[in-house]
Amino acid sequence: MNALVATTLLLASLLAAAPVLAADVLWAALRGGGHVALMRHATAPGVGDPDGFNVEDCATQRNLSAAGRDEARRIGERFRAQGIAAARVYASQWCRCLDTARLLDLGEITPFAELNSFFRDGGREAVQTAEVRALIARELASGAPAQGPLVLVTHQVNITALSGILPSSGEIVVLRADGDALTVVGRMRADD
Repeated sequence: MNALVATTLLLASLLAAAPVLAADVLWAALRGGGHVALMRHATAPGVGDPDGFNVEDCATQRNLSAAGRDEARRIGERFRAQGIAAARVYASQWCRCLDTARLLDLGEITPFAELNSFFRDGGREAVQTAEVRALIARELASGAPAQGPLVLVTHQVNITALSGILPSSGEIVVLRADGDALTVVGRMRADD
């Protein structure tokens, strides 16, 4: 077991007890500003990516299943049912994240390389996590809640690095920004 996987499993076991709040409270937090929805891409069977992976070629990647595409659409419908018809959406450049973001149908998507998975290159964790924290700080400081909440579609390892939570596919971890600190407010699973 490599060090990244061991660290991820340790963090997940230590911090799995994230606050359990009613989904209505979490949706209200997202509508109210100062919070971010950190979402793992919808269901894409398997782990990691195949040998020969190329970020520019979806055929070389692990992609959403039909169930994953339906899951992403349903999550987008949940956003709209909660009064969030638009959001500031950033996504990893991996096809499964971009496809999840598109299927949410919450508006324009900005690909952001620092949301890319570092599963195969754990040496990127600190740099990418710092850049994502900087993005969150910039976006939340911009005071643009009229454009909707901030939604980041990324990978398990990235979410675990930011929150200490090991998310399931399609799960949303809601974070509150307190200056430079990010605090886990709660989590919503895709099937909640």
